[in-house]
Amino acid sequence: MHDWQALIRKRDFPMIENAQCRGKTVVYLDNAATTQASRPVIWTMENYYMRQHANVHRGVYCMSEEATAAMEETRQLVAEFIGAASPDEVVFTSGTTQSINFLAEAFAASVLKPGDLVLATEMEHNSNLLPWLSACSRSGAELALVPVTADGELDLEELGRLLEKKPKLLAVCAVSNVLGTVNPLREIAEMAHAAGAAVAVDAAQAMRHGLPGVCSLGCDFLSFSAHKIMGPTGSGILYGKREWLERLAPPHTGGGMVSSMQWPEINYEDIPLKFEAGTPNLAGIAGFGAAIEYIQALGRERISEYEVSLIKYAEKRLSGIPGIQILGSPAQRFGALSFTVPPLQAYDVALMLSAEGFALRSGRHCANLLHEKMGVSASVRLSPAFYNTKNEIELLAAALERLLAAAKKAGVPVGGVKNG
Repeated sequence: MHDWQALIRKRDFPMIENAQCRGKTVVYLDNAATTQASRPVIWTMENYYMRQHANVHRGVYCMSEEATAAMEETRQLVAEFIGAASPDEVVFTSGTTQSINFLAEAFAASVLKPGDLVLATEMEHNSNLLPWLSACSRSGAELALVPVTADGELDLEELGRLLEKKPKLLAVCAVSNVLGTVNPLREIAEMAHAAGAAVAVDAAQAMRHGLPGVCSLGCDFLSFSAHKIMGPTGSGILYGKREWLERLAPPHTGGGMVSSMQWPEINYEDIPLKFEAGTPNLAGIAGFGAAIEYIQALGRERISEYEVSLIKYAEKRLSGIPGIQILGSPAQRFGALSFTVPPLQAYDVALMLSAEGFALRSGRHCANLLHEKMGVSASVRLSPAFYNTKNEIELLAAALERLLAAAKKAGVPVGGVKNG
């Protein structure tokens, strides 16, 4: 038996340790949107502002040198965390969305040409769709979508057929932010590379879950945000294989990226600095490093096993409540479980649960195409983290049962449908 209690350390997360809203104790279950920052992260960022607040890379005074060292230490931590061959393959950004936009802009400028093909999937977050749609529009390339099955899995047979068209790149999420579907990335990367396509992974929902290293996954690019792993907002990374980063032109330009200039000829710095124009989010990067150290100390494998146990418990408990319809039934589910309570609107369900202290997300979760494929306009999303408990899932289930009973009493026709 695992000692899960060692993971459930609410005292490390001041936002939720004693959170109250409208007189109710808050049960925070919106971790797919953002996780809570741990005390070590907060302390590290405070220390930066109190003791190291200076710009990086060019200052020869102590504070600048310390800030530079902290930034590069975090780069090394990230490289080890994702299994990169070198820290030079890690580019700091403001988060997953900016990482993907950077990559899409660079591909539009350096790789794509009229008639080329880019693939994405129907389960992608809009942040992994819209940048590629824009890149294709600007370059004259075409964007095609890999379909999703009724169970919420990627249709790998159709992916194989699309790959026969020799796309330049496949953009795919590691884990769906709506269904929690875990995609078989190694198999997908092998298929894509055999067709000559690069593979860009949106790993925003996967990094707490022991995702294999980028080298063993075989992906060419990977993006994620610090705030998905108990770190600060406004900080993330784009990983790229060295040969790709050296080939791509920087999509944004400015200070800190120029090696030499004989106007109008410009020579850029080596990677990763040629992609890091301007002053980075130094406090956020310091907090990013502290978040990785915190996660590593707890153990990603242990975190993954516990969070999967919470999702399985939630799926079993909620699927047993007549009237609740769970979206998808993937073979492997991480991090997120979405459901509807027809004919009630998802927003109304989340609002009523909020009145009892439960923090869940409602809407399309920036995955419009996936909701259309699932045949619903919106859903309620439950997304636990390792500081949540099975008792909190049970409390949520009981609240939903009360909600359904009240709706029935009011004459609303709920409770007639049971999952499975």
